[in-house]
Amino acid sequence: MTGFHSGELTVQRQAGVEAQAARLAPMVGRRQLSGGTAAALSDMTFAALAARDTTGRLWTSPLLGPAGFLQVASPTTLQIHASLPGADPLHDLPCGQPVGVVAINFLTRRRVRINGRLGSTEGGLAIDVDQAYGNCPQYIHQRRVRADGPPDDNRVRLHSGTTLRPSDLRLINAADTFFLGTTHATSGNDASHRGGPPGFVRATPGRLWWPDYPGNNMFNSLGNLSIDPAAALLFLDFRTGIALQLSGSATLRWSDPGAAGDDGHTGRRVEFVPQRVISTGPPALAEAGVNPST
Repeated sequence: MTGFHSGELTVQRQAGVEAQAARLAPMVGRRQLSGGTAAALSDMTFAALAARDTTGRLWTSPLLGPAGFLQVASPTTLQIHASLPGADPLHDLPCGQPVGVVAINFLTRRRVRINGRLGSTEGGLAIDVDQAYGNCPQYIHQRRVRADGPPDDNRVRLHSGTTLRPSDLRLINAADTFFLGTTHATSGNDASHRGGPPGFVRATPGRLWWPDYPGNNMFNSLGNLSIDPAAALLFLDFRTGIALQLSGSATLRWSDPGAAGDDGHTGRRVEFVPQRVISTGPPALAEAGVNPST
């Protein structure tokens, strides 16, 4: 068993990195939460969750709390001591479904990806873990982030529709960070982080796209998209607390490396068409300083 599904292998092959990716295959096999991972998670105050709502639509939602809100209850169980507010599309999300989580410590630029199945939702979220592995700190911008008050305190839905408004376009086009949810029929849902210089995501009212940068060559997200185009994006205005959640379809495009807009010189870009747009408001996320990723 390689640990990679057919979509990941296809993208690795087309990118010419099969040998490099094969060395990392054990990372995506079934793994438990180690003591080091538990310690890292205990310091984190932010995570993003990819899951489906009660209608089956894929979304990516923010999870925030004080240090310790992400707790390793056992080597195969992650307890998240936070709930999704009523304004969030994943409020009252169905149990038993596959979910993906990416947790980040923005100050140390450490991130952990956890995939598994959602257990209990009483008093928070419990995830039965199938996969758990770290990613490199590349493209993570350092910032200090905390929630001002409980995550569901006074949070309201500002907008719900099918198209991007001018204010949404401004938020996206200024972003240096977003979170991507993808899915696979047998491997489940996955959440990942994307970062770059402000403006690396290009948005128009009907679509948006971003260049793919060099990474670990596993292509978990792009491999999912090569099989299933369902995708969910989360953009955050870290100063105002506005969360912009997009659900739609995404396509991986290939071109000659270095073509116009190919900032990462990989010859890869992802184009996304939003089908549903939701914006929610305060409480704000307190942000103190941003140090660009190098």
